[in-house]
Amino acid sequence: MTIEDVQNHPDARNIAINKVGIKDIRHPFVFIDKEGRQQATVGTFTMAVNLPHHQKGTHMSRFVALLNEDWQEFSIKEFPALLKKMTHLLEADKGYITLDFLYFINKSAPISGVKSLLDYQIKLEGEWSQSETKINLTVVIPVTSLCPCSKKISEYGAHNQRSHITVSAAINNDICAEEIIQLVEKQASSELFSLLKRPDEKYVTELAYDNPKFVEDVVRDVANALNNDSRILAYTLEAENFESIHNHSAYAVVENNKLT
Repeated sequence: MTIEDVQNHPDARNIAINKVGIKDIRHPFVFIDKEGRQQATVGTFTMAVNLPHHQKGTHMSRFVALLNEDWQEFSIKEFPALLKKMTHLLEADKGYITLDFLYFINKSAPISGVKSLLDYQIKLEGEWSQSETKINLTVVIPVTSLCPCSKKISEYGAHNQRSHITVSAAINNDICAEEIIQLVEKQASSELFSLLKRPDEKYVTELAYDNPKFVEDVVRDVANALNNDSRILAYTLEAENFESIHNHSAYAVVENNKLT
């Protein structure tokens, strides 16, 4: 018995579709960092290809088949290969993948050295065609910021807050998420840790007090570091301080396209 392939029927409406595919499918995989370390996680994938005007539909099942085939593990460096394979599998000219997942770093406390895992939100966005491959890496990095004004005007103490620094960068595939995280954390009043002993807490509290930064300071310092890294081709950078003495956030944004 032959089952008809309706997707391959011709379409007479003469309208090409830019992206068609599957959205928000969760799938386990093993992420491999630049040093070859493996980390099992669960990703949320959005996968799509272009569809020419004469074709009725794409083959939706092939996206899921690809995830269940031989891509249970990959790295940022291998992401373009996944894009290319998907595009060819769907018999398309352009392919698009967005992947959101949690990435954990095993961090050592500054004084005691006790280790604990801290989570970071990662997004990989890729576009592949025969002429070019584009990769964008977004990382959300939680840090501590301490207010310079509060420190200056107060007889003792200063208010601080947890902040999120979001870097969304077009990359040349030679930089890893952990390197961007370390770059950002160096520009904060203090980095964060999941587990601190009393000597560690004393250290990070005093470190932040000695390194006060407005949201404007943080975003400019991070931007300066991104500007000096040739592996980052363009970026949008946002710093958001979840204010501890206000019921609103302070935020700042810097954008730079080094290719223009």
